[in-house]
Amino acid sequence: MKYHLAIDIGASSGRHIVGRRENGEMKTKEVFRFPNGMIRKNGALVWDIEALVASVKEGIERAEAEFGRIDSLAVDAWGADYVLLYGDESAGTCFAYRDGRGERAAARLHERISRRELYMRTGSQYQPFNTVYQLYDDLLAGRLEGATDFLMIPEYILYRLCGSREKEYTAATTTGLVGADSGRFDTELTSAVGLPERLFGELARPGKTVGEYKGIRCVLCAGHDTASAVEGIPMRGGEIYISSGTWSLLGTRTERCVISETGMEKNWSNEGGPGYNRFQKNIMGMWIINGLRERLCPDVPLPELISAAERSGYDGTLDANAPELFAPEDMKAAFDGLLSSPPPDAAGYMRCACRSLALCFAEAVKELENETGVSYHEIYVVGGGAKNAFINRLTEQATGKKVTALPIEASALGNLKIQAEAETYDKI
Repeated sequence: MKYHLAIDIGASSGRHIVGRRENGEMKTKEVFRFPNGMIRKNGALVWDIEALVASVKEGIERAEAEFGRIDSLAVDAWGADYVLLYGDESAGTCFAYRDGRGERAAARLHERISRRELYMRTGSQYQPFNTVYQLYDDLLAGRLEGATDFLMIPEYILYRLCGSREKEYTAATTTGLVGADSGRFDTELTSAVGLPERLFGELARPGKTVGEYKGIRCVLCAGHDTASAVEGIPMRGGEIYISSGTWSLLGTRTERCVISETGMEKNWSNEGGPGYNRFQKNIMGMWIINGLRERLCPDVPLPELISAAERSGYDGTLDANAPELFAPEDMKAAFDGLLSSPPPDAAGYMRCACRSLALCFAEAVKELENETGVSYHEIYVVGGGAKNAFINRLTEQATGKKVTALPIEASALGNLKIQAEAETYDKI
């Protein structure tokens, strides 16, 4: 029996999940979980990348101790962030996407190439943390001088495990630098922006074996965690998905990129999947709920707080995607600034957040149907937010669609599925 190890790293925690195929079904067991999070260092928000690597290695040891031989492993993580390499050495700083440096660089970059041209070439939504803006900030700051490569977070973890410097397709599509038609780094675009050509090589597809770590085969899964999550959802095809975590990613699978003027205006994005395109939109997600809880009542279990929210009579709402909610020092104060009449208690704030997210989902569903010309009937919700029955019920009411909540580790399941069928995926 073959055992595969999914290393699934999120912005707030990481987990190691061992899977094996049994009677056609993937059986899983979590063997290790560790905290993750941004820290402030020298005035910037960064990731403690060395602690992350150490936790990954510890989890591998735990998996081997419990299951003996692990046949393969793969890593998925959030998109946009990366580590610069200088020969065999890495940069001492791994910036976090909420740092704000990309927003400062975006205006400068768009003096060289318009936001519209960038979207029409790549189909990538505008987010100030997109890799293209972060790399441009590195260019302006001189950090690209002597840099020989950049690796997205899952790629860098694999580099530290087995020495691979392969760039994986789905993670690359979060950079805002991959051509919508070619599926490769757009070298005309990178040249126009002024980024060094040496940083951009060929892209490898999920399923490729890239090396070994202590006898364990290292495989590329869909490196962007949302891509792995969508691959892990047992959809028949033609449904909407919401991958609900720190962010909520709402979208559907399409055969090719969907690019239009209204898609650009509404900030829809095209990102890669194993053999298909994902047309999706970023919505703030559990970030605002967790931020309120930490500020108002960190000792109250979230299920208890959500139950109180259901009973609350407060019915105010706000734009869940408001920029004021992106990285506030005080989430409650950010809500207060957006509401004409703030809630009277923690339950009211939580109810406001849940209802606002559901309304945001409903608006996104309308936009999605307009852009694709398809009428959808079912929404699959996966990830940590799938456990929030209140939001699921509100979403069903707001959208008029059947909501199927799957409180599963979808990213890990997709990761494991690709490992188990690696040869098939590599040929896509």
